[in-house]
Amino acid sequence: MNASAPTIQLDGLTKTYGSGETEVQALKQASFTIDAGQFVVMLGPSGSGKTTMLNVIGAIEEPTSGGLHVGGVDVPGLDQKGRTEYRRREVGFIFQFYNLVPTLTAKENVQLIAEITGGDAGARAEEALASVALSDRLDHFPAQLSGGEQQRVAIARALVKDPPVLLSDEPTGALDLETGRQVLELLHRSCRDGRRSVLLVTHNSAIAGMADRVLHLRDGEVVADDVVEQPVPAGELDW
Repeated sequence: MNASAPTIQLDGLTKTYGSGETEVQALKQASFTIDAGQFVVMLGPSGSGKTTMLNVIGAIEEPTSGGLHVGGVDVPGLDQKGRTEYRRREVGFIFQFYNLVPTLTAKENVQLIAEITGGDAGARAEEALASVALSDRLDHFPAQLSGGEQQRVAIARALVKDPPVLLSDEPTGALDLETGRQVLELLHRSCRDGRRSVLLVTHNSAIAGMADRVLHLRDGEVVADDVVEQPVPAGELDW
């Protein structure tokens, strides 16, 4: 990673689906930067382009035009092999629905990702699960875990490869208030050392209160970029 560059930099990014009468512009000339250590919330209603934004930044989808650099990497310029390596090394993903493998234990779900990035995968999986307070659930299968515990396994799975960018799509959407607060605190803690950036997309405006910055997305456009002067702890959020 190029330490002098913003962790995430978008310049006039667009994403278009279809053509002619069926053309839909999911992202329209989006431009913003996110620096290392920032916790940024992107707010927008359903259909505003939030998930598309994460998919493009995470190299799951390719942009139609515009610039995108993550950690100094020119993401649109990557070939298929480069995109795979980028997803493996640079970004971690957390989703609303945990996407755990039901036939694997909590440790095995995390270890699966640890193995593709090298080192002692078993020890790293246990360390990641300990960081989300799940050392006593290593051998439990997803069906034996609560929704909050499953989301914490998903966070450990994203963190085990130590990515500089964490992309999170509605991570509290399936959780109750108290469990949601705990998950948000874990995500916020993950960028406190100043090395990792978190971009969390949600329609829940209350979550914006804990952010460093809030990007507002409407119909594929970034219509506002607000600095939060006094972020509140996740435990004080209410919705």
